[in-house]
Amino acid sequence: MNPEKAYAELVRLSRDETVLSSCVDLLEWDQEIYMPRDGVEHRSDQSALLAGLVHDRGTNPRYGELLSAIEGSDFISDPDSPEAVNVRELRRGYDRDCKIPRRLVQELARATARASKVWAQARKENDFKSFAPWLDKVFALSREEADAVGHNGDRYDALLEDYEPGMTAEKLSALFTRLSADLVPLVDSLRGQEAPPNVLEGNFDLDRQRVFTDSIVSAMGFDFDGGRFDLAQHPFCTMIGPGDVRIGTRYFQNHIGRGIFAGLHEAGHALYEQGLDRAHYGTPMGEAVSLGIHESQSRLWENLVGRSEGFWLHFYPQLQGSFHEAFQDVSLETFRRAVNRVEPHLIRVEADEVTYNLHIIVRFELERALLSGDLAAADVPGAWNEAYQRYLGVTPKDDRSGCLQDIHWADGLIGYFPTYSLGNVFSAQIFSAAEAAIGPLEDAFAEGEFLELRRWLGDNIHRHGMRYRSEALIERVTGNSPDPSALIESLSQRYRSNAGTSAGRA
Repeated sequence: MNPEKAYAELVRLSRDETVLSSCVDLLEWDQEIYMPRDGVEHRSDQSALLAGLVHDRGTNPRYGELLSAIEGSDFISDPDSPEAVNVRELRRGYDRDCKIPRRLVQELARATARASKVWAQARKENDFKSFAPWLDKVFALSREEADAVGHNGDRYDALLEDYEPGMTAEKLSALFTRLSADLVPLVDSLRGQEAPPNVLEGNFDLDRQRVFTDSIVSAMGFDFDGGRFDLAQHPFCTMIGPGDVRIGTRYFQNHIGRGIFAGLHEAGHALYEQGLDRAHYGTPMGEAVSLGIHESQSRLWENLVGRSEGFWLHFYPQLQGSFHEAFQDVSLETFRRAVNRVEPHLIRVEADEVTYNLHIIVRFELERALLSGDLAAADVPGAWNEAYQRYLGVTPKDDRSGCLQDIHWADGLIGYFPTYSLGNVFSAQIFSAAEAAIGPLEDAFAEGEFLELRRWLGDNIHRHGMRYRSEALIERVTGNSPDPSALIESLSQRYRSNAGTSAGRA
C-alpha cells in the first residue's frame, strides 16, 4: 500500500470520526444547558447510540491497516512533523479503543447520561443516598474499562492515560505528597491574618455581572463570533468544532467574585481551543495535548492574571461603574485583598489558589479508593468529611457542600481531577517563562493589554496541538521539567510575605 495514499485516507477517517464525536459533544452541551429534566431517558439512548457509532469508527480495522502501512515505510522522517504526530497518537488511540468492548462504551454513555441528571437532582435536594447507587454503577463500569485497557496493577493508571498521557498514580502521589507538605503549613500560617472586609458579598444584578464578565473575556481575546457563553449548573467549556467553542458558567446574586473567576477560568480553556490550528482539525495535531496543559491555561488566566494588581487597576473602575452602590466607597486595595483572601473553603471551584490543590488531593485519594473497591459509594460522605477536616480543617455541613458538589464522577471522568493540580504546577512555570520572554506583564494588564500574552501562549502552547507530550512541552517552553517548586515559591512569596498587611500580588 502506498504510504502517502494510506496517510491521506487515515486523515479522512480521523476527521470523519471527529465530526461524529462532535455530535456527542453537542448533545452533552445541550444536556447541560437546555434539555428538560424529563428528556434524560431519551438522551441516554441517543448518547449510547452515538457512542457506539464513534467506537465503531475508532476501531475500524482499516485504521490498523493504514497505520501499519505507514509505520513500516520511510514516509515519516521527522518525529515532530504533523504526520508523525498524527500517526503516533492515532495508533495510541486505536490500540486503546480496540481493547474496550462496544457494549461497555454504550453502557458507560447510557449510565453517565442518567447519573449526571440524578446527581443534579440529588445535589439540589441534598440527597446523596439517591445518587449513591449510580456512583457505584459508574465506578463499576470504570473498573471494567480499566481492566479492559490493561494496567500494571493500578487501575487508576489506565484511566489517567485518557487525560494525561504518560502520567501515573505513583507520580501523582509523589507530587501531592510534596504539595501537601508545603501547602498545609502555608495555609496554617495564614489562618491568623486579619481578614479583609468581604466586599464580594452583597446584592449584585446577574445581568450586569454577565455584561462585566463578557467584557473581561473579550479583552482576553475570546472570539464571540466563534463561541458563546451560557448559564450552567456547573462551569465548563467544550469545543463543538472549528468556530464553535462554548462556555457554560454560573453567577451568584449574593457573591460577585464567583462568577467572574469562573468566567476567567473557562475563558482560559476556550482560548486554548480557539488557538488550535484549524487546518489540523480532526487529527491529533488539532487537539489539546492533555488536560493538565489545558488546566494550565485556565488557571493561568484565573489566578496569575485575574488576581494581579495590573488586572484590577484596569478593570476595577469599570466594576465600580457597573456596581456603584456596592463599590463606590471600597478602595482598590481593599477589593484586591478580598479577591486574594486565603480561607479554607468547602467548595473547590470557589477556593483560593493557596488551598485549591488540597481540594484536589481529597478527590484523588477518594476516587482511587472507589476505583480499587476499597471505598463503597455509601461511605463517601463520611470519608469526604474526614479528609476535608484533615487537609483543610473544615467539615461540610451537608453533602451539597461536600461530596455532591462536583459533576465529574457522575460524568464518568475518573482520573480527571489531578489534572487541575498539574495545571497549577504548569501554569506557574509557563507564566514565568512568558514574563521572561515578553517582560513584566503588570503594566500591560493595567493598560488593558492582554493580547500579547494570549499571542505568546498561542505561539508556544496552543498551535502545537499534540506535537509534544505535556512533559516535553513544558521543558521546551520553560527550559525545565515539570516541577512544583515554581508554584510553591510563587504562592509563598505572594501570600506569606503579605500576611496581615495586604493580599499577594500575582
